[in-house]
Amino acid sequence: MLNELWTRRRLAVEDELRRQLELTPSINSTLTEAMQYSLLSGGKRLRPILLMAAADAVGSTGEKFLTTAAAIEMIHTYSLIHDDLPAMDDDDYRRGKLTNHKVFGEAIAILAGDSLLTLAFEVMLRQKDVADSARIAVVNEMSRAAGMSGMVGGQAIDLQSEGKAIDLGTLRRMHLGKTGALFRAAIRSGAILAGASPQQLSALTAYAESFGLAFQITDDILDVTGDEKTLGKPIGSDARNQKSTYVTLTSLDSARSLAKQTVEEALVALKNFGTEADFLRELVRYLNTRES
Repeated sequence: MLNELWTRRRLAVEDELRRQLELTPSINSTLTEAMQYSLLSGGKRLRPILLMAAADAVGSTGEKFLTTAAAIEMIHTYSLIHDDLPAMDDDDYRRGKLTNHKVFGEAIAILAGDSLLTLAFEVMLRQKDVADSARIAVVNEMSRAAGMSGMVGGQAIDLQSEGKAIDLGTLRRMHLGKTGALFRAAIRSGAILAGASPQQLSALTAYAESFGLAFQITDDILDVTGDEKTLGKPIGSDARNQKSTYVTLTSLDSARSLAKQTVEEALVALKNFGTEADFLRELVRYLNTRES
């Protein structure tokens, strides 16, 4: 079920991303090319898939919200372009391809990221067949996740922590922002669009927070044990950049144990959901076996 549905929805997201770009006029072809280069470069499309799966879990059909799903992928892609910049992680490859700034230069890469972030909110407002109140709630979720309370705030902690010994609490706070916030927003947004009850939204929020933590721990593990070709980016970058991770602050075995524990916590959060949440269950279990 996981692979089949994931593949179908990933392809649907790809089509929707192209469609939304075509709907958006541009006054600069180089900027558009740079946006397309990173946005359409493949990837798992995990965040839009989580959004759709959350909608499924509360009894709706995730594909109804493809437009908003595409918008969150634009935010994610913006963050990758900026993370790869020399002033940030200074990476040369992403998804097996040269990073945006290596192809288009730093200035255009920055503008491509800026454009994707701002376009995302325009695209969210294009979502059809939902109440205005739901659209506004989703914009609120996404803006908080992308800004100083989420990704940007987490990135700031990350930059300030390079070469320093930090504690697990600081590491957790950093990743709740940098990585976890967008997962949380994706899942909560899917639930909100689908008309989740307060109890359902609370349970899915708990799932999202455990999912985000498990994802980050396994990401730290893969930076040590992963295969560069499979990952599509260099391994060992955390050590080179003197970054604290769940592996460096504990141990590889402890990190693996914590990842398994966190996956179990995510599954417990779904205990009152029926088979409609099975895809979410499979997604979080996948984190313990993922290779990319």
